[in-house]
Amino acid sequence: MKKVLVMLADGFEVIEALSVVDVCARANVTCHTCSILEKEVVSSHGIKIIADKTLQDTDLLNYDALVLPGGMPGSKNLKESIRVVELVKEYYASGKIVAAICAAPIVLSKAEIVDGKMITSYPGYREELGNCIYEENKIVVTDGNIITSRGPATAIAFALEIITRLGYEEEAKSIKEGMLFDFLLEKGN
Repeated sequence: MKKVLVMLADGFEVIEALSVVDVCARANVTCHTCSILEKEVVSSHGIKIIADKTLQDTDLLNYDALVLPGGMPGSKNLKESIRVVELVKEYYASGKIVAAICAAPIVLSKAEIVDGKMITSYPGYREELGNCIYEENKIVVTDGNIITSRGPATAIAFALEIITRLGYEEEAKSIKEGMLFDFLLEKGN
């Protein structure tokens, strides 16, 4: 069974983090949250979450995907964590999935893995992403083992792409149907 690790820092965007956790649970994919400091993490909207792990845990490389939710100052806090940047580099170098949404692609830039890669982000962060090939007209952008997405409204599509890339295509299709995701796309409301 594949495993996903979602990094959390104070100021994270709840929808972007917990949509991944929820979609993984629906697909029976093990998913843990990891705080960069204490186990209790406070979102950008003041919602408190108790993380499963902290950066002091020794098994953080034993996952198949590393996910960085956006939000401010959460993304900035992730970017300023030397250990988070090291994890991004290690996951990327080993061919594991590195996924970032909203403002969190700035962490990928700090890890120096975006040059020449197709990347997207929340509007306004393009200038912080270095020499990437910036894509602003797609909900989710995948280039090799990097997955990026635009923001809170794209969080479910982002989560579905992560499990699809982990080999859970049928589960992703079933979850899309069960969540009425295609209905939303068809109606465009």
